[in-house]
Amino acid sequence: MADFEIRKKIKSRRVGKLKTMHGVIDTPFFMPIATKGAVKNLSPKELQDLGAQIILGNTYHLWLRPGHDLVKKSGGLQKFMDWDGPMLTDSGGYQVFSLANWKAEKKRDNRGRVKLTEKGAEFRDPLDGKKYFMTPEKSIEIQLALGSDIIMVFDECPPYPCSREYAKRSLERTARWAERCKKYFDKKISNSKLESLKIGSKLKIGNSKLNRPLLFGIVQGSVYKDLRQESARQLVNLGFDGYAIGGVAVGEPREKMKKILEWVLPLLPEDKPRYLMGLGRPEEIAFAVENGIDMFDCVIPTRNARHGSLFVWKYAKIKPSSKNNFYKTINITNEKYKKDFKPLDKNCGCYACQNFSRAYLRHLFSVGEPLAGRLASIHNLNFYLKLMEKLRK
Repeated sequence: MADFEIRKKIKSRRVGKLKTMHGVIDTPFFMPIATKGAVKNLSPKELQDLGAQIILGNTYHLWLRPGHDLVKKSGGLQKFMDWDGPMLTDSGGYQVFSLANWKAEKKRDNRGRVKLTEKGAEFRDPLDGKKYFMTPEKSIEIQLALGSDIIMVFDECPPYPCSREYAKRSLERTARWAERCKKYFDKKISNSKLESLKIGSKLKIGNSKLNRPLLFGIVQGSVYKDLRQESARQLVNLGFDGYAIGGVAVGEPREKMKKILEWVLPLLPEDKPRYLMGLGRPEEIAFAVENGIDMFDCVIPTRNARHGSLFVWKYAKIKPSSKNNFYKTINITNEKYKKDFKPLDKNCGCYACQNFSRAYLRHLFSVGEPLAGRLASIHNLNFYLKLMEKLRK
């Protein structure tokens, strides 16, 4: 089996297997986000019980706290957080260019401001003002130390809106940084003989024989067709294990995402996995799968859960399509659920739906009980993971 194998294809939709150091993943799949080494409100055992195949860690946050050297000494992030499975780490690029500046603006001071050069990005920790300098090489070094199965190149994520001139400069820099990432990655993999990468000895490799991490490039170019296509061609020429489409969840109209997929997907290799970063709503995921995307991540299921917004199936047996006709959302904090003793979702088999009523969950939210966010997160992540199962079928 190659690193990525398409088992079945109907039009553009693909079902396949992605091999990693820590196991084989069925595609298409969704990654719960463990930003700081934990998926909010859930334990790794609960994620496994829900059927999560892979999680996503955040390079920026884990570098700042607790530090990649400490995580490496612990045996890698999987062992540190007791996760028995594959892990993808982002490059830190999005956080460096967006989160730090946003926090600085809120504080109206210089902490978090980014100084961008060809070499990399200098910024300060928004919390304590400590100075950091992120380079493409440093990003790869951190991700290798974390023990990631899928490593992302360090890129600049341009804001929306931005001028074509800015977007062009940004993607050109991203392409140069991607080349540096690949060069450094290849060197480290070759020199280490992978001994330093085989961390987390309790993890079971299963039928996976892949003995190195995968490296993905990230297509940028904002909402400009020629720039998106130029970025895709540049990355394909460099040759990566997979290709991500970034910059589609930074404030642009959702219709732009469909156009970007239309422009970019025909240029990406058929035999490599495709990752749509940061999306999205259930119907957006269904649309992207129909058009040949294999990988997704998003904060929506857990973030919405913490605010009492739950995803509910409309039918017991459904065939998800690109239209929002297979689910609805309910706000469980509404007064109308005060005496509603039905399950959260009669068509859901998760722990929350099998054991608790809408009235009880509303009560938990109304009194500020932390169990509310926990049960809601279990339900919403179960919805997303079951959605991926249905899409694979």
